Amino acid sequence: MPEPLDQVLAEVRELLLAPGLTRAVAAGKRRGLVPSVTRAQVRPVTLKTGQKLQIVTDDGVRPFTRNVAPGSEAAAAALDELLAEPFGNWHVETESATVQVRITKKGDAQVHRAAVKDAAGKAQPQAHDRAKQWLLDPGDPLFEVIGGNAAKRRQIDAFLRALAATLPDELPSPLRVVDLGCGNAYLTFAAYRYLAARGADVQVVGVDVREDQRVRNTAVAERLGCAAEVSFVAGTIEDAQLPFAPDLVLALHACDTATDQALARAVRWEAAWVLAAPCCHHDIAAQIKNSQTPFPYAETTRHAILRERFADVLTDSLRAALLKLHGYRVDVVEFVDSAHTPRNLLLRARRTGAEPTEAQQTEFTALTTQWGVTPALATMLS
Repeated sequence: MPEPLDQVLAEVRELLLAPGLTRAVAAGKRRGLVPSVTRAQVRPVTLKTGQKLQIVTDDGVRPFTRNVAPGSEAAAAALDELLAEPFGNWHVETESATVQVRITKKGDAQVHRAAVKDAAGKAQPQAHDRAKQWLLDPGDPLFEVIGGNAAKRRQIDAFLRALAATLPDELPSPLRVVDLGCGNAYLTFAAYRYLAARGADVQVVGVDVREDQRVRNTAVAERLGCAAEVSFVAGTIEDAQLPFAPDLVLALHACDTATDQALARAVRWEAAWVLAAPCCHHDIAAQIKNSQTPFPYAETTRHAILRERFADVLTDSLRAALLKLHGYRVDVVEFVDSAHTPRNLLLRARRTGAEPTEAQQTEFTALTTQWGVTPALATMLS
C-alpha cells in the first residue's frame, strides 16, 4: 500500500543519520521533476581523520564527494538537501534492515522493508525480497540513452564485476582507459560511469574502425554530458592514434585476430590491466585443420564441431601463456552466464613485470610445436 511521502522520507532521514548505516543510494526522477544530480550515494567511511559520512553526488558529468562528521549539523544539512531532491527511488541498507522506496506517479511512496539476517541466522528475508545490488544503478541516465533491457543490464553488471575484481581498491588518478573495437560503446560508457562513481579522474577513448560509430558514440557522450572525458577515434586496432598510453585496455568481443591485435597493443603499451573477451577463433582452427593432429588426439579434431571447440580452448590458452611470458598475471574466467551468450570467456590480466620462467617458455614452445600452430599474438609480439 502507498504511504505518505513525507513520513517515508522522515524514516529515511532517521536511517541515514543513525548508527548502523551501511549504504544508501538515491537515483531516478519523479514525474515532471528533475533532480539537480543524477545519483547520490551515502555511506560511512574510515579516513585518517576518523569516521566520516561520505556523500557522493553525480551531476552526469563527474562525481562530487563530501566527507562530513556523522551526527553533525553539517551531516544533517547535507542529507536534508538530498532528501529535498525529487529522486524517484531511495535504497537504504543498515546493519539490521533494508528499505526500498519508490515514488509513484501520484507522489506517494511504495515501500518495501526487509530485515537483515543476524549472526544466528534469524530474520532472513526471502531471496526475492532482496533488492539486486547492481554496480551501475538502474536509474543511471546511461540506460535512458542506450536502452535498459534485462539482458543488457545483466551483461553490463557482469562486465563491471569483472572490472571491479581486476582493479585495486585505490584507483590511480588520472585513470586512462582505451576500449579497442568498442562498437556501439555501451560497455565503454558503463566502464566510465562506474569508474567515475568510484572517484577516479577517468579519461576514456573508444576505438572502432567505422566512422559512423565514432559519430554516433560521440553524440551519446554529449547527451550524457561526458564528452570531455569520453572520446572516440575511427581507426584500426593496430594503427589508431591515442592521446595517451592507457592504464587499462578493454577488448570485448573483438573478432578472431582482432583480439590478438588488442592484446599486442596492450603489451606494447605496458598497460597495467587488460580485460579481453574473445569472439570467434578462426585462425588457429584453420591451422589445426591443415596440419597433422599429434598422436593420440585425432578424435579431438576429426569432427568439425569438436575441432572448432578445441581450437577455441587452444587459442585462448596460448594467449594466456603469451601474456604470462610478457610479464602479466592472467586469470581466465566466465564473463557472463552462457545462457546469455556462448562467447562468455574473459581473459583478465594484471601486469607484474615478472620475467618468464624457463618452464613457462618450454611449455609454450612444446605446445605450439606439437600442434604445429603459430599464434597470431606470438607473431605480433615477435
